[in-house]
Amino acid sequence: MSLIHDNLNHIENQIKEACERCGRKREDVLLIAVTKTRTAAEVNEAVSWGITDVGENKVQEIMDKYDDVPGDVKWHMIGHLQTNKVKFIIDKVSLIHSVDKLKLAEEIDKRAREHGIIADVLIEVNAAGEASKFGTDLEGARQLIEDVHNNCPNIRIKGLMTIAPITDNPEDVRIYFRQLKGLFDSYKDIKDNNMDFEHLSMGMSGDFEVAIEEGATMVRVGTAIFGARNYN
Repeated sequence: MSLIHDNLNHIENQIKEACERCGRKREDVLLIAVTKTRTAAEVNEAVSWGITDVGENKVQEIMDKYDDVPGDVKWHMIGHLQTNKVKFIIDKVSLIHSVDKLKLAEEIDKRAREHGIIADVLIEVNAAGEASKFGTDLEGARQLIEDVHNNCPNIRIKGLMTIAPITDNPEDVRIYFRQLKGLFDSYKDIKDNNMDFEHLSMGMSGDFEVAIEEGATMVRVGTAIFGARNYN
């Protein structure tokens, strides 16, 4: 078997064990394979071993790989999204994880309306307040949710996303996942055409087990599946 296959088996066991520790069902957590810098062939190999959802950080990488990956794969835009790039992926991605400003939401709404679709999005929250990361703060998230909900009829807010600080000890970021779950829970009972809090996207290769224990419904894993990235 391949390295990707072996890594996926290991990650699957980690997800199951994390779910067992906190009394959750395995099917409540979606593994998104993050394919930044990876080839379409590598994506397809992961798909052959059961991956159904793929996350990309850059619009260009979605465009480059989209036609070479099976059509039933669901694409997720997980990186910072510029307003002038929305038009290229609005009809290709199943979920945009990184809505952090009303201006971006308004562009997504506009492009979704042009395509006659409702765009599913997550509000990106910079829970740790890191200057190097995108996302609104916890308090700003409430205002952004209200603004998007009231002004963007072609958007459906499906939940929240965060990127935790990089740390050697995943326990150090548990507090941020817990804070985001608290915010998520305050909206989960509000369901209408433009809001249905179903997804809590948090946790990456180094901390996804803690994220699951704190309520993540989606984990975004790249290097633990494919190995270290080559940026050359």
